[in-house]
Amino acid sequence: MNPLSFLHPIERLVRFVLRWVPALAGITIAALALCLGPAAAQDLLPPAPYAYRQLDDPKLEAKAQALMETLRCLKCQGQSIADSDASMAGDMRHQVRTRIAAGESPEAIRAWMIERYGDYVSYKPELSTTTWPLFALPVLLIALAALILGRRLRGRGK
Repeated sequence: MNPLSFLHPIERLVRFVLRWVPALAGITIAALALCLGPAAAQDLLPPAPYAYRQLDDPKLEAKAQALMETLRCLKCQGQSIADSDASMAGDMRHQVRTRIAAGESPEAIRAWMIERYGDYVSYKPELSTTTWPLFALPVLLIALAALILGRRLRGRGK
């Protein structure tokens, strides 16, 4: 038996890797380009008409501004759509202003935004079947902390 016979399977593995890794890398890059191309094109579109332009009626603009300050930018996540420069926030501002100008109420627009983007879009979440943990968890954690603290203090008193 040849003392270097164990190298034969390793050599085959190295040849396989050297042959197929570049091909797989090329396929991966092509797939990423196909997937990310439309996403990059989204930012190349011109902004929506009311994204950066206010409504002519100051009362309607005030209603729209008040509503936009309570809606979260889904891209920035830390800013309202009124403060964000993201293109998605601009599209959301356009939707709000267009619907306010059409006579829709801010509550109806908020409901539509929540239906379209989920509860996360609102800085003022309402109690529902999906948001109740947001309201219940802090109360439960405070109760648990009070229980643990009470037991520890009783243990010291003995």
